[in-house]
Order: sequence, then structure tokens, then C-alpha cells
Amino acid sequence: LLSVLEFYIISSITMLSTVSRQLRSHPALIPLFIFIGGGCTMSLTYLGRLALRNPDVCWDKKNNPEPWNKLGPNDQYKFYAVNMDYSKLKKDRPDF
Repeated sequence: LLSVLEFYIISSITMLSTVSRQLRSHPALIPLFIFIGGGCTMSLTYLGRLALRNPDVCWDKKNNPEPWNKLGPNDQYKFYAVNMDYSKLKKDRPDF
């Protein structure tokens, strides 16, 4: 197990040194790395938001088996709502 871990550490250090050498010799690649890193960061942030804030995702099925039933009529569950004011909505569904 230790040898596999050492292999991964050594290979990652080797890869990072190769990338840094390439960036020093080709500075035009720096914006490419910045934009790819930013895109990866934004996609992981959105995935985390979906996993933690979406009413369809249930992490604790024992205490809260159906979390979507506890949403009020004025809770915003969409990421972006165009021309929709959730605070003025009335209840239009039955209680379960």
C-alpha cells in the first residue's frame, strides 16, 4: 500500500514539474489553464449546490423520507426564476 501511495505522489510531482516547465516555455498556455480551471471550479460548485440544496435529493431517508413535501408555496426551488416572485404565491396544493 505504501509503495502505491509513493508511486502516486512521485508521479503527481513529476506531472506538475512537467506542466510548470511547459508553462515557462509556452506562456500562451497560461490563459488556457486559467479558463479550464475556472470551468472545472464552477461545474464542481454547481454540482455541490445541486447535491446540497436541491429538494429532490434526500441524504437522510430515515428522518426525512420525502423532503419535497416540506416545501412551502413561497420557497424558491429553481436556480434562476425569470419574472417570478415566490413571496407572493399562494398555496395551491393539498397537504400530505
